[in-house]
Amino acid sequence: MMRIFLGTSIFILSLGFLLFPAESQAGNIPTVKVALSLGASQIKLSSPKRLHLTLSDGKQLQLPTTASIRPTRNGFLVNGKRVADFRITIEDRGNILKLSIQSQTGPQSPQWAVKGAMVLTLQGSSMLVVNAVNLENYVAGVVSSEISPEWHEEVLKTQAVAARTYVLHKQLLSEQSLYDVVASVQDQVYTGSKQVNGSVQEAVDATRGQVITYERRPIFAAYSSTAAGPTEDAFNVWSKDLPYLKGVDCPFDEGSPRYEWETAIPFGSFEQSLRDEGLVVGAMATLTPYTFTRAGRVNEIRILHSKGELIVRGQDLRRILGYSKIRSTQFHIESIGQEVVFTGKGAGHAVGLCQWGAKEMAELGYRYESILQYYYPGTDLLPYNRVVMRPLPAS
Repeated sequence: MMRIFLGTSIFILSLGFLLFPAESQAGNIPTVKVALSLGASQIKLSSPKRLHLTLSDGKQLQLPTTASIRPTRNGFLVNGKRVADFRITIEDRGNILKLSIQSQTGPQSPQWAVKGAMVLTLQGSSMLVVNAVNLENYVAGVVSSEISPEWHEEVLKTQAVAARTYVLHKQLLSEQSLYDVVASVQDQVYTGSKQVNGSVQEAVDATRGQVITYERRPIFAAYSSTAAGPTEDAFNVWSKDLPYLKGVDCPFDEGSPRYEWETAIPFGSFEQSLRDEGLVVGAMATLTPYTFTRAGRVNEIRILHSKGELIVRGQDLRRILGYSKIRSTQFHIESIGQEVVFTGKGAGHAVGLCQWGAKEMAELGYRYESILQYYYPGTDLLPYNRVVMRPLPAS
């Protein structure tokens, strides 16, 4: 057994956590279904070679090297020609597909460059756009999107294993779904292969097939940017009592640009955001942190207003006001006037892996296996072919 000391914290790292050649034991690598858009009004694709379209019955059509696809009644318009089907697939045939997506609810997305097939499913007047991609290619696209591709190789490996584990865990929960994950902060940020550099690819290859497990199943590998203090217990954020997602000390992330922050929200906008959520709120009088988690973050906030009292969970307040404005629940109310001024520390939910903490640990010389076991205590790192990919039986 190997003992590793991190400040006042001690954990035991089994040698079995370290010693296996992942690339030779990974087993068959699955396909991941990534939702790039839940409601697209148009998608434009291009490829170095002619595109190949497959209908739901298996029939294939050949297209030029570019295609514009829109949903229409009972089908799609493909380069202006109607295709009567509820689902079509654009195959990559080993090429990188470049695409842009026009959403019904927002502006046109940036240009994507993806490996794997594109599966378009008709959903009323819009399309569900899914990238069906090899797991390892998906992981590379997440690593290069979630953290800087220029960071230390050990933190790139750490992020690769966490990203791989997260999506496999989601697959256990979405066996009958048209997609496993969404390509945004709702799950993991994924931008395809556009930002993948040599360092990212080396980190993915070095950890190929490695999965963080508890009782041989992929864990809920939660992570966020900056804890700015102890990490948080998953129960306080999502009411999930998971033995490997308990808070640990994180004295490593003071270099994060989000370690401290301040934001001001206009008073009227604050009230209206609560009402838009369906909450009954009169004219607000006071706004006070009410209860706190063991890690010192705001668990509930108390709002006194002209129609009574309102208790809102700290995590819900972040969602209502915007995650980019209230970066974490580790905040104080600095002042209330024409604006409500918040000051705080950290960014994200602070459960599980702290990305900036992992960066500092890597730079201090810790290997990715040690970093993962520190933030996910009690877990085992296994090759994919030893992982149980079925849900726990109902109790």
